[in-house]
Amino acid sequence: MPGQVRVGVVGVGSIGRHHVRILAADPGADLVAVFDTDAERAARIAAEHGTEVAASLDDLLSRVQAVSLAVPTPVHAEVGIRCIAAGCDLMVEKPLAGSVIDAEVLIDAARDAGRLLQVGHVERYNPAIEALLPRVDRPGFIEIHRLGTFVQRSLEVDVIADLMIHDIDIMHALVDAEVTDVRAVGIAVLSDEIDIANARLELSTGCIVNMTASRVSMNRVRKVRVFQPRAYFSVDYSDQSVACFRIEEKSGERPVISGDPIVVERGEPLVAELLGFLECVRTRTQPRVDGAAGLRAMRTALRIRDALTVDLASQLAPDGDMSKL
Repeated sequence: MPGQVRVGVVGVGSIGRHHVRILAADPGADLVAVFDTDAERAARIAAEHGTEVAASLDDLLSRVQAVSLAVPTPVHAEVGIRCIAAGCDLMVEKPLAGSVIDAEVLIDAARDAGRLLQVGHVERYNPAIEALLPRVDRPGFIEIHRLGTFVQRSLEVDVIADLMIHDIDIMHALVDAEVTDVRAVGIAVLSDEIDIANARLELSTGCIVNMTASRVSMNRVRKVRVFQPRAYFSVDYSDQSVACFRIEEKSGERPVISGDPIVVERGEPLVAELLGFLECVRTRTQPRVDGAAGLRAMRTALRIRDALTVDLASQLAPDGDMSKL
């Protein structure tokens, strides 16, 4: 079809298989092939969605103009640079890379090659967040909870890079300000990495952000609450709902709190994200979440991780001697 984007998916595990599902069903995408180091898994996913398996990564890259990358975080930069070098625009799952250096190299490679780089911070495409963003003005306090049950995926990174980074990106989208102070606590529970963490961040505007992320909780909770002068918003990521409460004042009467209903048209955020990427490829426009946004979220995540390390060290080694840990 005219206007179709020739696209391939690299990595068809727990997240990548959904990329295949969505791209295979979109008339604006020509899903040429998929590739995964697990050939059996790649063949199964390809058969389910009517596409084929590329013989190699280079084979796939020679046949497409865009790539959706869903491989483990530590190899994002390595594989991503190969995609860019082959002339492909790139959508890479969050976090952007395994380190700031790798992220910067990936951003530079895309810029120098004139290729698009989008980062998979999917909550930016959540209809509830899309409804919230234009209504937020000078927030003073933001509270975010992202709690989930334990699953055998993304255990090569801690819960900050796995889950909390979604909300870090949303925080930066809500308040375009520098982080001036970070305090954090966390613990490894069921894996070798931090599985539950809480961070308190102060922004240069004076806004305080308190966020908790867990992958070892009994119940699934994904909510953000925003408090600003004379208004309060409560967003449920999962239900894609937004509740707004405002102070209503009438002459001679005491102020009262009134609800301000916000209608949200529900949709699958991942669909919007991937179709948005294809539209950027067609129109050569910058993605909503580009490399710079992905790097900003990474830097804040690393500051939280560093604060966590310091806090744990101060608890276990009061004299500051890390060798005693």
